[in-house]
Amino acid sequence: MQHPVSAPLGVTVPNYADRMGFAQLTRQAFEGVNLQPLRDQLVERITAGAAHAGEGLDLSLIVQLLGDKAAGLAIQSEVLTFHQLFRTPSAASKPGLRVLALAADIDMGGNTPIEFLLEGSDIELLTLYVVKGAGLPENLPDHDVAIVVASDSEECREALALIEKAAPNWPRPLLNRPELIGNLDRDKLYRLLADIRGLEIPVTAHATRAQLSDLVQGRIACADITGELRFPMIVRPRGTHAGVGLAKIDDVPALAAYLAERQEQDFFVARFVDYASPDGLYRKIRLTMVDGKPYACHMAIAERWDIWYLNADMMFSDEKRAEEAAFMLDFDHAFAARHRSALDEMGRRVGLDYFIVDCAENQNGELLVFEADNTAVVHNMDSPVVFPYKPPQMRKIFAAFTAMLSRHAKAGEGSAA
Repeated sequence: MQHPVSAPLGVTVPNYADRMGFAQLTRQAFEGVNLQPLRDQLVERITAGAAHAGEGLDLSLIVQLLGDKAAGLAIQSEVLTFHQLFRTPSAASKPGLRVLALAADIDMGGNTPIEFLLEGSDIELLTLYVVKGAGLPENLPDHDVAIVVASDSEECREALALIEKAAPNWPRPLLNRPELIGNLDRDKLYRLLADIRGLEIPVTAHATRAQLSDLVQGRIACADITGELRFPMIVRPRGTHAGVGLAKIDDVPALAAYLAERQEQDFFVARFVDYASPDGLYRKIRLTMVDGKPYACHMAIAERWDIWYLNADMMFSDEKRAEEAAFMLDFDHAFAARHRSALDEMGRRVGLDYFIVDCAENQNGELLVFEADNTAVVHNMDSPVVFPYKPPQMRKIFAAFTAMLSRHAKAGEGSAA
């Protein structure tokens, strides 16, 4: 039964379905395990009517990991029509904390991969999918603390709206409030952070295909879209992440060629910032913000401006890894200290308990922010042989995250008392 969001929310013994879950299956795929036999086994169980809902959701993820996103999402949506609550058991025989994650029916990258953050802990994770037509249950599963893991994407808007309406009556502490997650959208983030001293964030503006076509035809100028826009510019389809459709456009002919290759109708545009270091290399940094404090997640170093950790070839360069190791070791007294004021103010304005920032330092030494979200993968899957400095850093982040959950859970107990 869908919950009337204006009424108080109760709690009840959870009716969950167990699953292998995101972290376990993604780790197997990352390590090169062939998931096809498990896929076939689950398909056989479903065909025979012997599978439970958790296995159906695992199958959805496996199919996505094998490259068929559309089929995986179709399986997930079908499963969620009859069951919305799933459990990822803790490493401990008796959980020390029960966390309820509020997710949306979206692809595998659209919800916070919280399972990675809880790996090895004594925390039991329940994930409740808030889906169209089902909404929130009349009685929530019992939990100590809840956290919204749905993203700021269009596909999550309805789920976030349902959670936001219910939030004032939530029976336990609710983290990453839904009304704040929407501020992570690229154009909104600029407006939120624009005047922070020591921080640069280019104006990110929405541009329609018609506007960009008019720009190509000379009917409008760059400034007609947004005042500071000029060539070279960065263009990407609205709603995409991980570099899908991202391009540096140097002039009008390049923009015409880009539009000819894309089918989307809506885009984000921003001026290009050359953030190359004096040695000509680009350094892109991922920070994890937990409880208002920044933690180093990685530093990708490459000759190209459009860096992701995987295309920086860090594993093939001893020199790059040595620099990243030093960056992590000295982070609190170097990078974080240099940008403490800007980071503190950014954390205060964003207001989320947990989020991720992709950033760099511009050529004036300021904090250059590219984007922020709550769903980037923060993991401990890299080889400890190749990256021996990473496991301690990741465990530091995970410990901060679980400590934050525990602190809020205890505060909730105090307020309830």
